Amino acid sequence: MGYEKDIQDFAVSHMNLCAKNDKIPDSLFKEYEVYRGLRDENGRGVLTGLTGISEIISFNDNPDGTRTPIDGRLWYRGYPIENLVDRYASGRFAYEKVTYLLLFGQLPDKKDTAEFTQILAEARQLPTNFTRDVIMKAPTEDIMNSMTRSILTLASYDPDATRTDLVNVIRQCIQLIATFPMLAIYAYHAYNHYENLDSMYIHWPEAEYSTAENILRMLRPDKQFTPIEAIVLDTALMLHMEHGGGNNSTFTTRVVTSSGSDTYATVAAAMSSLKGPKHGGANLKVMEMMEDIKTHVRDPKDDDEVRDYLNRMLGGSVFDHKGLIYGMGHAVYSISDPRERVFKQFVDRLAAAKGRTDDLALYESIERLAPEVIAEQRHIYKGVSPNVDFYSGFVYEMLGIPRELFTPMFAIARISGWSAHRLEELVGMGKILRPAYRSVMVRKEE
Repeated sequence: MGYEKDIQDFAVSHMNLCAKNDKIPDSLFKEYEVYRGLRDENGRGVLTGLTGISEIISFNDNPDGTRTPIDGRLWYRGYPIENLVDRYASGRFAYEKVTYLLLFGQLPDKKDTAEFTQILAEARQLPTNFTRDVIMKAPTEDIMNSMTRSILTLASYDPDATRTDLVNVIRQCIQLIATFPMLAIYAYHAYNHYENLDSMYIHWPEAEYSTAENILRMLRPDKQFTPIEAIVLDTALMLHMEHGGGNNSTFTTRVVTSSGSDTYATVAAAMSSLKGPKHGGANLKVMEMMEDIKTHVRDPKDDDEVRDYLNRMLGGSVFDHKGLIYGMGHAVYSISDPRERVFKQFVDRLAAAKGRTDDLALYESIERLAPEVIAEQRHIYKGVSPNVDFYSGFVYEMLGIPRELFTPMFAIARISGWSAHRLEELVGMGKILRPAYRSVMVRKEE
């Protein structure tokens, strides 16, 4: 359409005005003690709320005001994440059981588990012809955008879409938790068929399968998977499902919930936050980085060669020239990410089962060398260690999950945490989130 070029030309001619008039001097942030990113100079988040859903600890606060980095700890509703994994990950329905814990604040017993998994199984259905009329329309490589469109469209099928009483919101959250895998995988199949000219198959979920098992069943042409594949994916979902109220998408959930908005709009907003490459796209960048290293490092088993390339990467002369080693470091953790520590044992098992131990060795080499390289080149206030996304992309690849679904897999896990925070915000807060911005505008007229 011709008007699009006119708009593009107008935008080009006016972008310098934005660049000039929207630039706020760095000095003013320091003068008014405004912390960019809502984090102070030591990386500590500005306190904006209280939550009983999870807790993250990565430092010990000392009496003199200093902080000592420690191995990271993560609790869900008072339970250490490693204990929950030990309790559930060797069986089935780990993700479902921990979802129950996050939503309702207590571990499910056998009766609770049976009832909750049955409810989720019943909820794994979309409105009549929704897949054809919504998901398959305008297929796109951006599965997160497709899912967000579907979430907002589901509101049109819900006669109580705008009600925010607790019973209705619990019902809506459970339905979204149940259908998120379908929204993601069916959107991928539509894209893969119409854009990549591949075969399309739409498999219905099985009522007796867990979320992880149904993801693998719906994704694969033959619907087949092994127990170890399902266990590793179940564990990945459990480790990604919640991470405090301050991460960008969960904070978005709480902000939009506090305004009184409906569940569909709230979750769509969280999706829009998560798809940002600074939040949900880290594992994809790790995969791209690893491919680049394999291409340009002659002998991946040679520590000196790998170290040299990591130095060049950190200097911005290779890969994407951003000066980053992806999968290393975290906004919260210092010495270690507890999710990565837990996940690594499952990565080892899957790599052995898939015959990918050589690839795993390269990951382990970078895990060992990258912190040394970063410490040598940059002054950092805390330790640097691999985060959970360092290995998650590798796991998804070994499971045959296409890269277009990497960030949607994060969303499939995190919808449980978003739902828990939405419920907590509705129950306990009751006031719209309205932080202050200090105006530094120059008045031109009085």
